[in-house]
Amino acid sequence: MQYKKALRLLQLTAGMGLALMLGSCHKYLQPSAVSSFNTEYVFSNVQNAQKAVFSAYADLEGDNGYGIRISMYYPYDNDEMIGMHQLGDNDRGDIAHYNATAGNAQLYNPWVQLYQGIERANICIYNIPTMALYTKGNAQQIGELQRLYGESLTLRAQFFFELIRNWGDVPAEFLPSALEPNLFLAKMDRDSIYDHLLNDLALAETLVPWRTEVTALGDPLDQRITLGAVKGLRARIALNRGGYSLRRASSIYGQTMARPADYLNYYKIALSECSDIMARPDQHSLNPSFKAVFKSAIDAHTIEPNGEVLFEVGMTGGQGTNDSKLGYYDGVKVDASLTGNAAIGVLPTYFYLFDSTDTRRDVTCGPYEVNSDLNTLKGHPITTIAEAKFRRDWITNPSQMTSTAQYYGLDWPIMRLPDVLLMYAEADNEINQGPSAADIAAFEQVRSRGYGGNKALIGTTPTDYAGFFNAIVKERSLEFGGEGVRKFDLIRWNLLGARLADAKTNLTNLAARTGTFTGNYANDTLNFSTLPDSAFYNSTGSTIANEVEWGTSLYAPRTVSITGMSGYKEVAWVTSTIAGVLSATGSSNAFAYDFKPNHSELLPIPEAAIEADYNLTQDYGY
Repeated sequence: MQYKKALRLLQLTAGMGLALMLGSCHKYLQPSAVSSFNTEYVFSNVQNAQKAVFSAYADLEGDNGYGIRISMYYPYDNDEMIGMHQLGDNDRGDIAHYNATAGNAQLYNPWVQLYQGIERANICIYNIPTMALYTKGNAQQIGELQRLYGESLTLRAQFFFELIRNWGDVPAEFLPSALEPNLFLAKMDRDSIYDHLLNDLALAETLVPWRTEVTALGDPLDQRITLGAVKGLRARIALNRGGYSLRRASSIYGQTMARPADYLNYYKIALSECSDIMARPDQHSLNPSFKAVFKSAIDAHTIEPNGEVLFEVGMTGGQGTNDSKLGYYDGVKVDASLTGNAAIGVLPTYFYLFDSTDTRRDVTCGPYEVNSDLNTLKGHPITTIAEAKFRRDWITNPSQMTSTAQYYGLDWPIMRLPDVLLMYAEADNEINQGPSAADIAAFEQVRSRGYGGNKALIGTTPTDYAGFFNAIVKERSLEFGGEGVRKFDLIRWNLLGARLADAKTNLTNLAARTGTFTGNYANDTLNFSTLPDSAFYNSTGSTIANEVEWGTSLYAPRTVSITGMSGYKEVAWVTSTIAGVLSATGSSNAFAYDFKPNHSELLPIPEAAIEADYNLTQDYGY
């Protein structure tokens, strides 16, 4: 925790000076207020320049960043999970269920914070290379300033990327607002923004060191951007640049999902960047245990030792500006006296997308709550499984089990190495219209780790183009559930509408106990009719350390009665109540209810942003 405190102190100190320089930022893209902390003072030495860049990092954090809204409101509903809030609330429920309007209460503040981050990054990008020490300092000063310049370019790319994947074409400026002749900007085509960012990140790669080449004392290796993170982000942006996205009616495509004709050029960029990372296992390798990435690293407030986490947003402080609600808003419930929302629900069909021997299932899915004694677990029905990678009963260093607070200092992982491996395999398969041996090896590296390293359990990897692509679509779902990835993957593949429809059909069939998965689910032969109607959990010996203990298989028909299960309690499992998540009424029953193709793939521009900029338009039928 000491490294977090040090970084946070720098961020707060930076904020005092740079926030004055930026003004209130109440209106995005407004010029900064004049203050005694001018650019000449802020960029007079390396330490002040560090503070300025760390202040830009701070705009990734908190309730309006990846602390809750961007990470846990905007990525749902998808074919894995549902936002457990009511349709028609003009809030997070409407965002999740594709009913958001421009006046939604949860849109404007994240929009402003992302632009605030861009402004802070722009100030650093403009000023750091002009510092005398940038060219005339000693080797350590020059190296640190170059790194800060590269970090600023990467941060700006991350802020813009988040804006684009949620809102599409957006206003874009690449200079500090004080230097812009016009602050009332119209939307810029996203392809132009993406191309600018790809060039920025290519430059950043020449400035930022690899993870183990960092020499500054006390650097948090996964909270400051290093070369693996730059390359990973460039690959991710390239795949989105080459992927499908919802275009404006005024575009050459019309208001439809489209991808550019030269999309393969961007897949080649992604392939190259991922290849560079994969060639450096000394910098980034998989943790042998999927569970340890979350329970022993992120939930334990420690650095993942293998470099699997290329970059994560550092959270701390216990309040809404710089911390996260991971483990409070999501995760399993703790006794009512210890509040917790379990507000991201796992679809029963997603639970069954996992094989029974896939270790990722019980990390991602939490079908239980912690009892009031804090030592035993209460099993939940299949209709109330919580997303569980970030869960209160796993939080250690320090333990938060007796706290009623909402903020636990859990970091948000922006990118992990499995993403790089699967992007590599996807890009190469697309370029060559079929997988190479290297693609299959990268895919199986991720898949076999999910099965605890037992490659005999992973099945046969398809070797044809379509089969391998479908396998990747499924594998990315199994690997990244609850990490804010799935919805945006489906959008860039132009599969969001189809997969939401498949999920609804599958939920209906599962409730009726008939058939198998509908839709293109590679290698899946699970028969819904053979699943149990009840499950039994150990109510006496099921401790937090051992997690929930099920007494019978969740993949086979029930063959015992409750009388034969001493010490176990019964919960309803596969029953007709599963269909309830499809209802348009109730506090949590409106899965993807108002999704409309060629409309709902993007959010409406916040009403207050439209009012502040007369050149900004509302599109996509909003």
